[in-house]
Amino acid sequence: MLIHGFWVTPLCWEKFAGHFEKLGHTVVAPAWPGMEAGVEALRADPSPVVGLGVTEIVEHFARLISGLDEPPVLIGHSYGGLIVQLLLDRGFGTAGVAIGSGMPKGVLRLPLSTLRSNWPAVSNPANRRRAVPLSLAQFTYAFANTLSPDQVQAAYDRYVVPGSGRMLFQAGLANVTPNAATTVDYRNADRAPLLLIAAGEDHVIPPSLVRAIARKYRRSAARTDYHEFPCRSHLLIVEEGWRNVADHALGWALGVRRT
Repeated sequence: MLIHGFWVTPLCWEKFAGHFEKLGHTVVAPAWPGMEAGVEALRADPSPVVGLGVTEIVEHFARLISGLDEPPVLIGHSYGGLIVQLLLDRGFGTAGVAIGSGMPKGVLRLPLSTLRSNWPAVSNPANRRRAVPLSLAQFTYAFANTLSPDQVQAAYDRYVVPGSGRMLFQAGLANVTPNAATTVDYRNADRAPLLLIAAGEDHVIPPSLVRAIARKYRRSAARTDYHEFPCRSHLLIVEEGWRNVADHALGWALGVRRT
């Protein structure tokens, strides 16, 4: 199961999904609740994502997983990586891979590039109740800083949609929010193995943040691994070299998953 992140739809998984299917795997890449309509429809009317929160997304995927014939490997990108961690903590999935993952509660580090990348949403408290768009320039800085202008434009046109401001405030204020929706039990020894993947040039979630998440999981006896791909942007699941990321994620998961 592939879980997409913020400001994009499941279409961002098209390369991973096609590759995994050619290798003989069954792949599902569901949309977050309210995002089933696709890029053009959500740009024209983003109201279905207004007010969408972390708990609703986790529960949505938990229901989908429960309806499958067998427990899946979970692979998430960006905010989807955070959803993977929350699902693993609840006992779902045979293994989890979080690529450029959003931060669970308890990670205190906040690089300036992360703040700048999320600024379009968190700069205005009223955005908690809005669907927040991302301009081409903002997308270039946050997601695609290693891509050429033509590649950036193509990715922006194909994948980018407004996102629920509420979700970024939930993540950003988690450390001062009791029972925050992004809380995981870092000591949970019963969860499935987790791989945290970082991109060397990622502005949204730089490697220092991914390493900070990994350090939190040292409290657990459950397996947690870290891998970094140098010279990649936050959009490493799409940009040149994506196949190496896909193969590493899948190979690791198949090697350690619970049976």
